Amino acid sequence: MKAIIIGATGLIGSELVELLAKESAIDEIITLTRRNVPIRHPKVRNEIVDFEHLTDYADLFHGDLLFSCLSTTKKQAGSLEQQHKVDVDYQYQAAKLSADNGVSHYLLVSSSGGNTYLQMKGELEQKVLSLPFVRTSIFRPSLLLGERGDSRPAEKIGAILLPWICRLPGLQRYRPIEGAQVAAKMVRESLKEGKGQETFTLDELFSN
Repeated sequence: MKAIIIGATGLIGSELVELLAKESAIDEIITLTRRNVPIRHPKVRNEIVDFEHLTDYADLFHGDLLFSCLSTTKKQAGSLEQQHKVDVDYQYQAAKLSADNGVSHYLLVSSSGGNTYLQMKGELEQKVLSLPFVRTSIFRPSLLLGERGDSRPAEKIGAILLPWICRLPGLQRYRPIEGAQVAAKMVRESLKEGKGQETFTLDELFSN
């Protein structure tokens, strides 16, 4: 199978590259990034794209699997409008190009909750569910733990406090999860046969 990844330099995306490269069922991995990423495995091919003009790269969206892992913050993006472009527009455009090219399985890292960022993820979910993929898998983790290339102070504080807070009754469903655990679940699901639309909640991401 051929896997395409957008968001391959992020916490989950980078783990996906490593895990997919070890799978015998995966023959080729295409990472679509804004800047050059050193290739660490013969299965991996990095393609630099301009996300403002993804239709110019439509031929790169041919394969079997599309992993959509893009994510940013308002601070990183510079404004809510720019954040919306990354968290909704770019990912929907990539999903549409992939569906048009016959990619059968779409796997999206979403989230759960109710703030502006999570509302954007919910908007993206609704948009991609209308696309004609044979199978659509949506993963909704809580706060992600792991080493990031970018600085997110609020998430670092949350990573320290939440494991303790979530021991309180009723808060278990908000406990943080390692990005590597989410990536591993995504890979396992990508190797299974299936059809239709499915959503994996936090508890399901912790399970095998």
